[in-house]
Amino acid sequence: MKTTTRVAVIGGGVVGASVLYHLTKLGWSDVMLIERSELTSGSTWHAAGGFHTLNGDTNMAALQGYTIKLYKELEEITGMSCGLHHVGGVTLADNQDRFDMLVAERAKHRYMGLETEIVGPEEIAKIAPITNLDGIIGALYDPLDGHLDPSGTTHAYAKAARMGGATIETHCKVVETNQRPDGTWDVVTEKGTIHAEHVVNAAGLWAREVGAMAGIYTPLHPMEHQYIVTDDIPEIYERDSEHPHVMDPAGESYLRQEGRGLCIGFYEKPCKPWAVDGTPWEFGHELLPDDLDKVEASIEFAYNRFPVLATAGVKSVIHGPFTFAPDGNPLVGPVPGVRNYWSACGVMAGFSQGGGVGLMLAQWMIEGECERDVTALDVARYGKWITPGYTRPKVIENYQNRFSVSYPNEELPAARPHRTTPMYDIFSDLGAVWGHQFGLEVANYFAQDGDPGYETPTFRRSDAWNATAREVAAVRGGVGINEVQNFGKFSVTGADARAWLDRIMAGRIPQPGRMSLTPMLSPKGQLWGDFTVSCLSDTEFQLTASYGAQEVHHRWFLQNASDDCIVENISDKRTGFQIAGPKSRDLLRACTPDDVDGIKFLDVRRMTIGQVACIVQRVSYTGDLGYEIYCDPMDQRQLWWTLWNAGQPMGIAPFGMRAMMSLRLDRFFGSWLSEFSPDYTAAETGMDRFISFKKNVDFIGRAAAEAERATPPARTFVSFEVDADDADVVAYEPVFIDGEVRGFCTSGGYSHHAGKSVALALVPREHATGTLEAEIEIMGQRRRAVQITTPLFDPDGSAMRG
Repeated sequence: MKTTTRVAVIGGGVVGASVLYHLTKLGWSDVMLIERSELTSGSTWHAAGGFHTLNGDTNMAALQGYTIKLYKELEEITGMSCGLHHVGGVTLADNQDRFDMLVAERAKHRYMGLETEIVGPEEIAKIAPITNLDGIIGALYDPLDGHLDPSGTTHAYAKAARMGGATIETHCKVVETNQRPDGTWDVVTEKGTIHAEHVVNAAGLWAREVGAMAGIYTPLHPMEHQYIVTDDIPEIYERDSEHPHVMDPAGESYLRQEGRGLCIGFYEKPCKPWAVDGTPWEFGHELLPDDLDKVEASIEFAYNRFPVLATAGVKSVIHGPFTFAPDGNPLVGPVPGVRNYWSACGVMAGFSQGGGVGLMLAQWMIEGECERDVTALDVARYGKWITPGYTRPKVIENYQNRFSVSYPNEELPAARPHRTTPMYDIFSDLGAVWGHQFGLEVANYFAQDGDPGYETPTFRRSDAWNATAREVAAVRGGVGINEVQNFGKFSVTGADARAWLDRIMAGRIPQPGRMSLTPMLSPKGQLWGDFTVSCLSDTEFQLTASYGAQEVHHRWFLQNASDDCIVENISDKRTGFQIAGPKSRDLLRACTPDDVDGIKFLDVRRMTIGQVACIVQRVSYTGDLGYEIYCDPMDQRQLWWTLWNAGQPMGIAPFGMRAMMSLRLDRFFGSWLSEFSPDYTAAETGMDRFISFKKNVDFIGRAAAEAERATPPARTFVSFEVDADDADVVAYEPVFIDGEVRGFCTSGGYSHHAGKSVALALVPREHATGTLEAEIEIMGQRRRAVQITTPLFDPDGSAMRG
């Protein structure tokens, strides 16, 4: 057995094999896979082997498309069969909401190049004739749907990896992973110790146990999953062609042909988590005892939807575990705070996603970044706050909702509230209707008499409409207040703080008492952050950005650390409020003896507000006159009562995130992971106006930014007013220009201040003339859209800056 390797991949399922292959494909040949038993042991060998492209996250859908197309390439490379069956498939809709979801997904597919289509009952009857169409409105047809041989595919990955120089060691259980002072690893196995530069945890069912060897908690949990294979069915084996897949979300089932019969699996509500106390090491090629009682209701529903099942005998029952992360997406990438340790876990749809996961991880390791935004699968999307007690109920919830309608405004309830600020009870008493971000409860809106205390999930304008409109009016007409807890916040201190920030950030680093806006770029020029930098002194800075991206950003800061600079994540150590609106200056004056009139736009001050020591900076995401006021969390309630009581004569009102996201549209302000994300560059989104090309610093991403400055990118960011009806743009709706899909929306919504539906989009630069007329598909209908270039509020910036 080899005793040294560049990368040690732990786990020989389809994901580990894919990672190994992609490392060799991208040029690293000194790589090794270590498997405790045989390849496919664990979840891979008993998987149903289905694959599809449908996914609510467009980047995940694209990676699934890559995975599916990769299989033919694997067969050509290795001469082995993956047992491919490209039979196509339909996802049924039995109610309007489910149909709306499929229509919205089809719209996204238009610019992604996926050839899906919406079909009606007559077409469904031709595609999947065994389906009882009672109550069916329509379906989404995907010609790429299919299934394969799990074992053959895994071994094809393995052979391709070996052809690229990789080594595979089976029957080699890992018992310890110990990090050396230089950041490399000793992987201790039953056959000896392997010294590796990098470790990849692709251990599947045992990922929790393998992570724990390095002191890492991996937030996933195995769930029991069951599918049935029937005896021969004449309606199946007498067909001229193989029957396509049918996903029946109402029945929580998926169905495909298996030989001369059918295979049908279930995501039942009365589901069961498995191995709560840990996965047994001796488990591997076993199945769990049959448990048809828990899927009894699902089977009854399936017999009605597919009547041929009722007369077919059961040939076999496959009941085995596989792993979920709390949101159902994989856990991939460098583990924050642990050098050279990588995750490739929680890939519950391994034959839909495994290829994409392998590609992204290999790019990350070898090139330092991925070709697309991987936020949806980044292991850093969970922070140190996550625990098994949180993970398990969220995994159960995700399993139960695997086939449920996913709404853009839906807030799932399991394991909540988990993290709250000192304002939780005060805001709840004021009628707060809560959402959540990165485990934190965040007020979406404040319900008053007649407003719903629960926002009904929908694809159309929600019943939070009146409350949102009221809060927007309160800000624009007087003064509103909300929390700034849901900003990621960092303290940067030390003699090298300014020099370090100049290298990390592309923009200008401000002088003491001032703040600036700046993008943070990847080496290839992609957007890795949208930051506010506040200079408190020559050696002390505060950074603010997305709360949900704090672990992603902190990981990057640590990877680029300086010995003479201390970077601390203070996201939960500094909190406070934003006050915004034309009366916000009057409110601040009423709460402090310090000079308020002298605070200019983008100024930063240490001030005493009432009894509380605060950092006050003049800026507001609402686009209005406004201030962000930061304090110690222990002081937050005292600060609240000071501001709240002083604001009563001014009509002060709390506002939530629904209003905030409407207010920002008035000024066409972008939002992180909507307009600004690793999918885009600064020049594409207009963030290049904040890049300081004058500073004599080779900041990260400078060469790429300079290249785009010389040759502008092909697409650019524009704003539209849309002739919408009862639904507004959410994200990724296609933009038709001259009858062809030429762009897509990044976000949108309704401006309650202007009374207009607004869409923000990326379109070809040559079309962004300022007078562009286009069409945007919303809920299956093309809506007229006209480019707007003048902000809908404060067009000259006098309110914000004056």
